[in-house]
Amino acid sequence: MTKLDSLKEALAKMGNTAVAFSGGVDSSFLLNAAHDVLGKRACAVTARSCVSTQRELSEADSFCRDRGITHFTVNVDLWKVNGFASNPPDRCYHCKMRLLSVLKETAVEKGFSHLSEGSNKDDDGDVRPGFAAVCELGVFSPLRDAGLTKAEIRVLSEEMGLPTWDKPALACLASRVPYGETITESKLRMVEQAEESLRALGIRQLRVRCHHGDVGRIETNGEGFAITAANREEVHQRLKEAGFRYVSLDLQGYRMGSLNEEGSACVESKQ
Repeated sequence: MTKLDSLKEALAKMGNTAVAFSGGVDSSFLLNAAHDVLGKRACAVTARSCVSTQRELSEADSFCRDRGITHFTVNVDLWKVNGFASNPPDRCYHCKMRLLSVLKETAVEKGFSHLSEGSNKDDDGDVRPGFAAVCELGVFSPLRDAGLTKAEIRVLSEEMGLPTWDKPALACLASRVPYGETITESKLRMVEQAEESLRALGIRQLRVRCHHGDVGRIETNGEGFAITAANREEVHQRLKEAGFRYVSLDLQGYRMGSLNEEGSACVESKQ
């Protein structure tokens, strides 16, 4: 039995499920598989909060609309969550607990007895405080249980014709702010605007890390380095327009969870 067969068998046994849907590679693949197996007994539930971007919300909506998948969106106020704005090392746990709790409640209200999320097998080797919330709330992780890796999910997504197969990795906006630095609405919107303006230049994989509220540190890959170098003044201007006073380019390049290096900052969390 292939891993895809195992996934489909597990979904069929569930009978129905709502999928915590961000529009990223993993949750899109899981939602598509659930819809193929369960039809109308599968749906998407998406949290709209301060840590999600308008682009992500729009792409998630389009994905569901194009495939006739029922999609529920619910507002979640994270500012009321203790341990969110103060940004301690376990912030992700508190944030994920609130988000998934609301999504699970929404799923039950809409007639779905299970909630599934998109962690994959590769996540076993990563530091993800939020996964404790997944376990405590009884949320299912079908991709992880089937042993599917990120690379395998991308290959299968391409074979299925999903537009997300080569989509850059997503991460919660709060992961751009180092632990111990207060998260504010202003910082999150600065990051969102800065990253969106750089994507408009053709940079696909990037992060703009926010340090001390006025330093924007750009992480990108080889292609992104070339685009940034060729448009140095434009990049600087766009980040200043987003609200950053100082702009830097990280010569180590893009790497997921870089703010967790030396135990000083934030792990990137899936939505």
